[in-house]
Formats: sequence, structure tokens, C-alpha cells
Amino acid sequence: MARSPFFPLLCAIAPVLLLSTMASAAIVKHTFHVGNLTLEPLCKEQVVVAVNKQLPGPTILAQEGDTLVVDVFNESPYNITLHWHGVFQQLTAWADGPSYITQCPIRPGNKYTYKFKVSGQEGTLWWHAHFANLRATVYGPLIIRPRNNKPYPFPKPYAEVPILLAGQWWDANVVDVENEALASGRGPNVSDAYTINGKPGALYSCAKESFSMKVSAGKTYLLRIINAALDSQFFFKVAGHNFTVVAVDAVYTNPYHTDVVVIAPGQTADVLLRADQPPATYYMAAHPYVSAPLVPFDDSTTLGILQYENASSSSIANPAMPELPPVTDTPTAHTFYTNITRLMSRRGGNGYVPVVPRRVDERMLITFGLGLDQCPPGGNCGGPGNSRLTASMNNVSFQFPSKTSVLEAHFNGVATGIFTDDFPDNPPLVYDYTNATAAAAFTATEKRTRVKRLAYGAVVEMVLQNTAVLSTENHPIHLHGFNFFVLAQGFGNFNRAREEEKFNLVNPQERNTIAVPVGGWAALRFTANNPGVWMMHCHMDVHVPRGLVAVFVVENGGTPSSTLPPPPADLPRC
Repeated sequence: MARSPFFPLLCAIAPVLLLSTMASAAIVKHTFHVGNLTLEPLCKEQVVVAVNKQLPGPTILAQEGDTLVVDVFNESPYNITLHWHGVFQQLTAWADGPSYITQCPIRPGNKYTYKFKVSGQEGTLWWHAHFANLRATVYGPLIIRPRNNKPYPFPKPYAEVPILLAGQWWDANVVDVENEALASGRGPNVSDAYTINGKPGALYSCAKESFSMKVSAGKTYLLRIINAALDSQFFFKVAGHNFTVVAVDAVYTNPYHTDVVVIAPGQTADVLLRADQPPATYYMAAHPYVSAPLVPFDDSTTLGILQYENASSSSIANPAMPELPPVTDTPTAHTFYTNITRLMSRRGGNGYVPVVPRRVDERMLITFGLGLDQCPPGGNCGGPGNSRLTASMNNVSFQFPSKTSVLEAHFNGVATGIFTDDFPDNPPLVYDYTNATAAAAFTATEKRTRVKRLAYGAVVEMVLQNTAVLSTENHPIHLHGFNFFVLAQGFGNFNRAREEEKFNLVNPQERNTIAVPVGGWAALRFTANNPGVWMMHCHMDVHVPRGLVAVFVVENGGTPSSTLPPPPADLPRC
């Protein structure tokens, strides 16, 4: 069999595989050197933080059941942590990575080893920095293939290609961009470009490169699409070609045919593309889906190139351009997000078919959105009325601790002074959440470190309710440590009497990141069977330091297989 033409892309940094003699599982080792890298994708040189002097960073390629060991050397001038986005971290919560939640940062000049198993998962995930805005350039794919070369539940592709939609690219220091926004109380400066696999493409002034992939007529390619952007959702198309979605967030789906992929920050989508057009050159393109009115944004388009073997010289010079939806096309985004369903059988798989739990032990209604905070005395803030933007869930604006991580405080039983376990199950007041006039009176939030404690094995049903306190927006909400079933989603205020009968309890999509509809809601359900401390947050980095975060503490289950072990000896301390 011929080697895939994209094999070097998948294995840019080859891991060390330590195979056991009797078992199929392996230990996959990587060494990550996090340090400065000088790039010039646009009009001037810019120093960024990157891993192993690569952008995107190295691809981690594993099989289901493997153990990953990643030695991280922080050679940058900033604190750093890494998050393995979508990995369950069953009994390895210490390796999850969010700063001050499961660990303290790795300080400059120091080292930490992440060790965890990728079990019960197959498909496309990714890894990224979880400290400040460093995720803008510290990220890469994490691909989990079936164990023992078991077949995919779809026709075997000729090749597999990671497509990382990223942004935003600033011709500026990304840490300075965030610090300036937080100090002023406004949003960050508009970015200068978006990228596909680290390259901005031909529409930008001074752009040096476009990502390019070659295809053979009649062959099928698996595109492993990852939205690694800080704040932007994307519409993605390839001129003249259609897609078949076969997985999202490393969960197989019933085949969904579409000509456009809509993807929020943190989400992944595995799609099949068949090279069934006349041999020529075609642009792939992505531009933002924008749901918040009157908010400045980068209204640009990043391009890549799909080129057939034996493409004519005229098509190479003039690739076909796709027609992307308008940036405000909520109907197209909602159609894509709501038509994905889970594949309930697995050809050649391990027989693991999750069942939506019918009982519910904990019900929560979590309102979320933006609010306002007073400007410090004598300050000059950029929010409305000389205020500062803040963000909250159930009117609690999460305050990150600094003395220790929440997980370490929980494990050692020293929560006093670090957090309280009284995060509310419901908002403090009931009002017309998505009515801008009614919501205008609820801009103030409470700044505290409040968590929600869950018994091991409890079934949790959460309704995430968007609010219009300042503006409605389609928010990507990511839950660490778990997947959840998306039972239903819609616009306006959630009405249980009306909506509960529409819940999909048969084959709902299963995700780790949900794009909650603009001015709407999403109903989710999961089982708290993973002891530890788990962060749920908006995956738009502009909102996390402002408090759009909730934290769940899942108790031990009383058996060795449901009890969190002690922290590693080299766990960074604050």
C-alpha cells in the first residue's frame, strides 16, 4: 500500500512508541519545547510563543488505549500550561491543564510532564495552551485512531489531512493584546488575519504563503478540521466540493451531507471530501460567523488551496473561489449545528455505545453572558459609561485563585479561603433573559470563586441559557473531563413544558463543546463519573478572564477505579 501523501504532516514530530510485548496499547512520548519563534506571515516580523518552533505545533498521533507522556519545557518568558482538549482524563485530572483549576502554571525555565491515557475515544481532538492568550499560537492536533487498525465506521479514506482554522493572528504580542483589553475594560483589538494550518492565504497584503494540499481525482480524503481560534466561529467551504460529516469532537456521527462546515472555537469536525471535480485548482476558504451585533470583528477571509494532480496551468493561476455564507447567517449556522446526530452502532468497534441516561439527579439552569463592572477610581475604562466588561454564569463572575489550584485545595481538604461549594443551580432572578430591555437591569455580577459539588455517578442536566444583558451572542461552551449529550437547542427562553417533549433521547449528538444559539439555549446531559475538578467555560478567550466560567467538583466514588490518586511529584506549585 502506498504511503499517504500527507503522512509527513501527520507525523511532523515523530513520537517514541514503547510497545508492550503482550498488549496492543503503547506509550507515546513527546518532548515539547515552548519558546519564542519569529515569523513573518504578513507585513512584518513578529515574535510569538510556539512549541518546537512550529506553527501549528506538533501533531500527537495515538491509538485508542495508548498512554501519552509529554515532557514540557517552558523556555518562554511567560507562565504556561497545556490542556488536552476533549480528553476525558479519567483518574488523571492533574493532567487536564487549565491554570489555577487543576494545576498552577509552569514557570519560565521549569519543566512538567503530562501523563494520561486516551481510552474510550477515537477521532480528532487537539491540545492548546490554557494560560492567557498564548493559545493563539500554542496549539496542535491530537488524533486518536482505532486500536489494532480496526476500521472506521465509514469508507476508508485515501489520506487524512488536519485542517487547523486559527486566529486570530495579530501583528502584535498576543499577551499585550489581552492585557490591554483587560486593563481598559473593553474587548481586544481586532486581529489582522485568520490562518489555515498557520498560513493566512492570498487575500492578505504581504501574505507569504497559503496552505496547499494535492489530491488525486476519484480519491476520498478525511479532513480533520479543528477550530483553534481564540474567539471566532467559522464558515468553511471548498469551491465545487461537498462534505460528509462523520464525526464531531471525536464522536462518530450519522453521515451528514453538506457544502459548508460551521465550527466554533474548541470544536472539531471530521469530514470526508471526495475529489470528484474536473482536475483543476480550487480554493478552500474560511471566514467568521458573527452573531453579536455592533461588536467590531475581523471581516477577512483566509484561503488554502486544493490542487488536483494534472491541474491545468490556467486553473493554478486562477483557482475557483467558493461562495461563503454571509458572516451573519445564523440560519445556516443553526441548521448545521442542529442536524448532527450520533452514530449508535460501530462497525468493527469495541462495542461501546453510550446510552442517554433517563434519570436525572441534578437539574441546573445556567444563564450566561456579559455584564459591566465599575471602573477603578480615577480610571479611564473603555466599556459603556466608563465601565469595564465582565462576564458571568448565574451572575457569578468566577475569580481564579492564585495561592493554589482548585483541584489541589479540594484534594487536600483546604478549600477555606480558596473556594466555596455553593455555585447556584439557578440564576438569582427570573426575567425575560433574551429581551434586551428586560435584561438591561442585570449588568452587575458577583465576583467570587464558587463551585458546584457533584456526587460521583450523579446524572446532571444543564440548560445553558443565553442572555441579552449587553448583547446576545452564539457562545461556544466547553466542559472539561466529559462529553455531554445535546438533547435539544433553540432560540429565546427555555420553556421546559414546551421543550422537554422534543428532547432527543435516542441519538443526540455528543460533544465536549456546544455552540449555544445566539439569544437561545441548549439542554445537555452527562454523568459525573470522573472524580476531580472540571472547568466549564466559554471557549472565546476574551470572556474567560472576565469570569464566564463554572467549576464542578466531582467526589470520589469509593472504589480504586473511581478515586482520584494523589498529584504527581512534579506538579507545579503556585
